[in-house]
Amino acid sequence: MTLDPAVREVRAFNRAYTRLIGLLDYPAALRSPYTLTEARVLYELAQGERVGVAELRAGLGLDAPQTSRILRRFVDRGLVVRERAGRDARYQYVALTEEGRRVQGVLDERSSEAVAGLLAGLGPGELAGLTDALRTVRLALTAGERTREVVLREPGAGELGWIVQAHGELYAREFGWDGDFEALVAGIVADYAGGRDPARERVWIADLDGRPVGCVMCVADAAPDTARLRLLLVTPDARGHRVGTRLVDACIGFARSAGYRELVLWTNSVLGSARRIYRAAGFELVAEKPHRSYGAELVGQDWRLLL
Repeated sequence: MTLDPAVREVRAFNRAYTRLIGLLDYPAALRSPYTLTEARVLYELAQGERVGVAELRAGLGLDAPQTSRILRRFVDRGLVVRERAGRDARYQYVALTEEGRRVQGVLDERSSEAVAGLLAGLGPGELAGLTDALRTVRLALTAGERTREVVLREPGAGELGWIVQAHGELYAREFGWDGDFEALVAGIVADYAGGRDPARERVWIADLDGRPVGCVMCVADAAPDTARLRLLLVTPDARGHRVGTRLVDACIGFARSAGYRELVLWTNSVLGSARRIYRAAGFELVAEKPHRSYGAELVGQDWRLLL
């Protein structure tokens, strides 16, 4: 088959779909003051606690001046805040404010309502066929962009050291934490390596494209029948792949299979993305206390999940 029929069909589909969803007049279609590109930026920012400006630009295919103009408008409207990454002035991050998350939530809800209205007249068989066809189109046209599936595995040689290095680098860059934090992580890893109970303790490495991009640890706690989740981390370039959720789910599943009755963890309130994952998994915040550690003023939090 030559390309010509496929080209004609794709172009015909684009014209029809653009008209159906009102893409040529996106702000009016969703009763929104924001352009389609601005809405996409808000959506991407809503996927994490903080997003690197360079990663945001690359992920959406925007040039630097366009990204800067959009973010400046968002700052002026109180939708986002910009900040330098810890001690490294070369990196900048942006994060949605509460108002920004509210606005993005409204846009997301209206988008879903618009698509639901478009599909309302289809029967169950038609919906199933359409869903399969759209999935086939999406996978066929994005094959070159897709990465390999995220794989959770045991750490290989040297990767316990990678856990220490990755924590030290990431938290220094994103939060400005000092070497005390890296020393803490090194001690946790050393305790695990030196006295692990394989039946009741485990570490997972998240692998994407043949390289480690995340980790988590499940170890026995001092309290009876209690496991502790430790050292959850996802590197910035792997965010958006649900790596953190998969790591936490693996830890919960292992703790249950090992016979623990509850799973606890300690984190800091500044780690918003991790806290959302914990809450979605069923953890409950049971205590919090301000403290000064790693060169920063923090609020420590204890979370618990009954198994």
